[in-house]
Amino acid sequence: MTAKLDGTAGLLQQYDYQTPTTGFSYTFAAGVNVLVMQPAGTLATGTITMPAAPVDGMTITVESTQQITALTVQGNTGQSLVNGTQTLRPNQPYSWVYRLSNTTWYPFAGATNSQIVQETVQLTTSGTSKDFTGIPAWVKRITVMFQGVSASGTSGWLVQIGGASIETSGYVSSATYTGAGSSGTSSTAGFFALPTAAGTATNIYTGMVTLALLDSATNTWLHQTIAGLTQSGTVYSIQGGGSKAITGALARVRITTVNGTDTFDAGSINILYE
Repeated sequence: MTAKLDGTAGLLQQYDYQTPTTGFSYTFAAGVNVLVMQPAGTLATGTITMPAAPVDGMTITVESTQQITALTVQGNTGQSLVNGTQTLRPNQPYSWVYRLSNTTWYPFAGATNSQIVQETVQLTTSGTSKDFTGIPAWVKRITVMFQGVSASGTSGWLVQIGGASIETSGYVSSATYTGAGSSGTSSTAGFFALPTAAGTATNIYTGMVTLALLDSATNTWLHQTIAGLTQSGTVYSIQGGGSKAITGALARVRITTVNGTDTFDAGSINILYE
């Protein structure tokens, strides 16, 4: 812990330096205004608690040299804090200021939630499904990306979402493909990435499924599918849309085959969220 005298404000400022690991918990000590973290790599989670007795106008700044994907920042006992769940991006500090009259911390610099977060690429060379979990509750839009994806049979592919668990019913979704021929398919089990009518073992699929939060009160999400498909040398375009209200904030996304038995055998997928 290091202190310096601020010549402008005449205040003794202190910072703390930490090398946390995933799942860490840290509470600001009295007089510490800045936390600098240097983890060995990306951290999945961590929790930071504000100081117990801050003065009016006190500022707190948090900074990390590595990404912390789901950082929870919370007030101390009797305090409130606005915008406390963050993805803390590398070398992009985030700051709060304290208002004593209503015992609340307000963010004023470093709007990390406006950043686009990229997850780790997953190969679609095996298995019937691929999951992305640990998506923060503040997320409003997710882009699911497919690159050269193929599967073993004629099943369509779905994108499913959920909070504590993946939900497999209650979707309103339809998708069409157009090219040498055209057809469409609807589903209540998920959002169509690839309509069943277009399913063959020779498909090579590249495109995106975009998910957007329509209503945070009902956790209603919309989807849009835009993709290109090569099928035995014939090129098709795919478009789709739909909606789904889930229980709780979205925390996970699954890409799966409709029949649950066809397996992925080529390509890769990833998601971005913001």
